[in-house]
Amino acid sequence: MESELKAELSLFRDNVIRFIDNEIIPHYEQWERDEIIPRDLWNKLGAQGFLALDIPEEYGGYASPYIFTTVLIEEFQRKNCSSLGVPMTVHSDIVAHYVLNNGTEAQKSKYLPKMVTGECVGAIAMTEPGTGSDLQGIRTTAKRDGDDYILNGSKTFITNGQHCDMVIVVARTNLDTPGSKGTSLFIVDCDAEGFIRGRNLEKIGLHASDTSELSFQDVRVPASAILGELDAGFFVLMGELQRERLSLAIGSVSAAEGILADTIAYVKEREAFGKPISQLQNTRFKLAEMSTEIRVNRAFVNDCVDQFIKGSLDVATVSMAKLSTTEMQNRVADGCLQLHGGYGYMREYGVSRAYVDARVQRIYGGTSEIMKELISRDLLK
Repeated sequence: MESELKAELSLFRDNVIRFIDNEIIPHYEQWERDEIIPRDLWNKLGAQGFLALDIPEEYGGYASPYIFTTVLIEEFQRKNCSSLGVPMTVHSDIVAHYVLNNGTEAQKSKYLPKMVTGECVGAIAMTEPGTGSDLQGIRTTAKRDGDDYILNGSKTFITNGQHCDMVIVVARTNLDTPGSKGTSLFIVDCDAEGFIRGRNLEKIGLHASDTSELSFQDVRVPASAILGELDAGFFVLMGELQRERLSLAIGSVSAAEGILADTIAYVKEREAFGKPISQLQNTRFKLAEMSTEIRVNRAFVNDCVDQFIKGSLDVATVSMAKLSTTEMQNRVADGCLQLHGGYGYMREYGVSRAYVDARVQRIYGGTSEIMKELISRDLLK
């Protein structure tokens, strides 16, 4: 049985790589310049079976083991396609699983099948202007009005904000208690009156990944739109962060592996002082250092994946993985760019994109500083 799974996994990986090489790479640089991917790409991803593939069959998914999801994350990051890999992860590994694990049967039946096909693109709206990592300080409100709730507020840095058809909104439903006890999640259809997409934000990296401001002006949603229990949204958020942070850790290691492989090929061809720079001791030592860092982090991440599959991955451990891998990714991206010299600063070389795309990994999904706080709390409890 294990050999059959390995064979299926290998075939799936080959299919993913082939799709990226044929359907993504030829257009990727143009999408980066356009600062958005085409909307119909989501439908193509769905047709390939690349979206929310571990969703149960009863909701239109493929019920694939989690290890297949890791292959998708790995290959899109290894191919230096973070601007597509990140939105896919938000859609498939965050939003879809919020609905699967916390939604009613009606919610799951309505959204999940369309998320699998790409007909419905998902987003999650947590961050607000001025709050950053302080989720308990959000100001978006949802006030009861008969059988409905009225949402008012604004969100920023929302991945998939331009393309999303539904968005999970974090809002305060009880202002008389701390945010951790008075916050709820709402599923909002993006054709709702009062829902406003702001501008597509300009970023230093992840250019083709649309990142938007969203506004809610007296948006009326039924009480049935609540995801999970009323006033218990904060606990839903905390329960889903392990998967998100594990996805980021997997992506960081894979991105580092990809750019190191490109750099090794580059230093074998690039000559300085009459010989390939791969023969210079500094180059060889830097490659050895970066390869070692990547391999150590890969072993840790693989262990975390095993723990996640077994249901034993705890907050402190996944926080360590997210902290260690994202910091490592940035060091490797910087080191590889340095080995490219002046060419590394040119957009025509992939290392320049890898460098700027890596920087946000230490910020979203919980900053490195937040990870340190979570780890230390566990150590000192």
